[in-house]
Amino acid sequence: MRDEGFNRVTDTCIPETVMRHIESKLLVMWQEAAEKKEMRMPAQFMFDLLDDEDLVQHYQIPRENSWLAAAKDAGIPVFVPGLEDSTLGNIYAARVYEGKVANHQAIASGTMQMEKLIHWYSETSKHSPIGFFQVGGGIAGDFPICVVPLMIQDLKLDIPLWAYFCQISDAVTSFGGYSGAVPNEKITWCKLEPEAPKFMVQSDASIVAPLVFAYVLEW
Repeated sequence: MRDEGFNRVTDTCIPETVMRHIESKLLVMWQEAAEKKEMRMPAQFMFDLLDDEDLVQHYQIPRENSWLAAAKDAGIPVFVPGLEDSTLGNIYAARVYEGKVANHQAIASGTMQMEKLIHWYSETSKHSPIGFFQVGGGIAGDFPICVVPLMIQDLKLDIPLWAYFCQISDAVTSFGGYSGAVPNEKITWCKLEPEAPKFMVQSDASIVAPLVFAYVLEW
């Protein structure tokens, strides 16, 4: 598959050409933002791509089936921790190295994204409890859930903990594990109250998540 031009992303193979279609568009936006030293959220670049009519010809699914498009349309913030450890992060570093992008100041760093997440949690938690529904594991889950202990321990703020926790993951359950830690471990980190509802679904998220979402939407 590698020799046929496919790149593996977790358990999925995608043609390298898919990323090149995106890169050619992103490069122009990266260059402009870097010249202005205008750090933008990684997802904002992708939101802007969705407005590019020329890219529609390369869509592989209908726009209405895209979770990213749904987030854009609904005004839902998207945080992207660990961009450095991704295909686009590698491409960005390569273009800076080549001098095609002036500097690294086009994309908001992880700490800048965390600051925005603090503002979001602070404002949103005033109006309703916030649960944490995690699909998969790794930094994508660990980064956002840590905003609560950050606000409590580092900012000394009196804010509510996550109202519930649910994770769908095929990671091996292990005490102290990164992706497979049991939910109770989150109590000691000021993420969950002992009595908060906790669910760990040991399965393939691509199967289970759509079933859960369909049930919730129908309910």
